[in-house]
Amino acid sequence: MWVATKAAIVVAVLFPAQAFGAEEHGLPGASMSLWWALPFAGLLLSIATGPLLFLHVWEHHYGKIAALWGALVVLPLAVAFGVPTATEAVMHALLTEYMSFIILLFALFTISGGILLAGNIHGTPLVNAGLLLVGALLASVIGTTGASMILIRPIIRANDNRPFNAHVVIFFIFLVSNIGGSLTPLGDPPLFVGFLRGVDFFSTTTNLWRETLFVGGVVLGIFLVIDIILH
Repeated sequence: MWVATKAAIVVAVLFPAQAFGAEEHGLPGASMSLWWALPFAGLLLSIATGPLLFLHVWEHHYGKIAALWGALVVLPLAVAFGVPTATEAVMHALLTEYMSFIILLFALFTISGGILLAGNIHGTPLVNAGLLLVGALLASVIGTTGASMILIRPIIRANDNRPFNAHVVIFFIFLVSNIGGSLTPLGDPPLFVGFLRGVDFFSTTTNLWRETLFVGGVVLGIFLVIDIILH
């Protein structure tokens, strides 16, 4: 991530016109097939399985692996649409999308990292469900990153004396780090990119609140049943 950030800064300094002109001379996204998304799927799969299946290789070479997946997009783009178009698209993605996302993430990380919740909380099923509900609600206000950083330590402390507690963190990831962030661009990176491209800030709030409520309620209900059984 830091390497890409430095690259974006260098691009901004050396080629500002090309970077910000990429929006005007962008790729024909409407006519591009889903095959172009395969490298992104491969990158996500590598991130998900790398630490589990080939930990030592991933630890030492994750940057190279990510660069390889990136090259599998950029090089075919250059062949199919020309080097100038591919270059402008990459610069535009780095500067107007990636950098904006990193700035938002850094702000949420810095602010939430300075907040410490202290207290003697006992991780009963109702208390855990309440913490997950609060975290899911906060995720669309202070971002999934912010809500996760603020609440992960209290919920771990609340359940540290329970013999079976791994499921609490798993459902925390489901609800606070993912589902809860679907109502505003602050909560989810793809929504933030959409906001940068002109989508209304409260578009998902007004259009997805029913789906979010349903999915969140189902997942929270499943958690409550499991937590009661394992308590």
